[in-house]
Amino acid sequence: MRRREFSTLLGGAATASTIWPSAARAQKATPVIGYLGSGTPGPFALFVAAFRQGLSETGYVEGQNLTIDYRWSDGLFDRLPAFAADLVVRRVDVIVADADVAAYAAKNATSTIPIVFVSGSDPVADGLVASLARPGGNVTGVSILVAELNPKRLELLRELVPETRVFALLRNPNTPATEREMRDVQEAAQAKGLQLHILKASTEIEIEAAFASLVQRQAGALLVAPDPFFLNRLEQIAALVARHAVPAISGFREFATAGGLISYGPSLAAVSRQAGIYAGKILNGAKPADLPVLQPTRFELVINLKTAKALGLAIPPSILSRADEVIE
Repeated sequence: MRRREFSTLLGGAATASTIWPSAARAQKATPVIGYLGSGTPGPFALFVAAFRQGLSETGYVEGQNLTIDYRWSDGLFDRLPAFAADLVVRRVDVIVADADVAAYAAKNATSTIPIVFVSGSDPVADGLVASLARPGGNVTGVSILVAELNPKRLELLRELVPETRVFALLRNPNTPATEREMRDVQEAAQAKGLQLHILKASTEIEIEAAFASLVQRQAGALLVAPDPFFLNRLEQIAALVARHAVPAISGFREFATAGGLISYGPSLAAVSRQAGIYAGKILNGAKPADLPVLQPTRFELVINLKTAKALGLAIPPSILSRADEVIE
């Protein structure tokens, strides 16, 4: 049940008055957006729909006055540089990158075509933009702070299993922010006197092996890093979580709805909608350099009570009262 509606992003970004030059735009009657996807169309369909909604709010409807050229990597991130280079050759008007790895591929491919990203890391520290307020160059977007929230997720999971002293973090070693993510969670665990095992997986087979390792190491709870690769394989992870009866948390609401115990993070649909709004503003003449990188101001706490009952866990009232949604 939905507990309350929430806003996800800081107030709308300023629209620049100057025009971003694009020779390609002058040559095409219908603008083209290159969509650089880190996953596969099925699991990301909800976010693509939200992206299209954002575009429609700026006057653009796919198939009417806009073409979107989708390039999906199917979770194989090494495909992204070639996809980005091909979109540059096509001289698309805007490139939209739905994850960090896609954003880096796009930025390396062009310094002139505008890029709108959704980033799970720190885009300033990682060199995507000069600053959040004034990105500079041809890149802007939304930073969703997924890694920064992992210590909070550890604390939430610890509240649910207070007797557990051994935790595990499942992460994708191929994601740019993974080292900082691991360090932050390790520091948070050490501060609480907890033991944390790092489990790495970048393929479906490695996910299976990671859960086997989790059992061998007698970890009593699991943090699933909010990574696009794992988002693309939520059904597999949820099935393994159920099979091994392990309490688990992620940053994706979709994880809890798929059968995970709990999730805490921003609404990816709302973030995707904002990326669509930014892409439309750029098509209407705004410069990426003048559109500040946005960050969420509200985060969803979703609890799956059905999963909790299966695990024999009683959710404390202090957590239930903070939940945005409880799945029964």
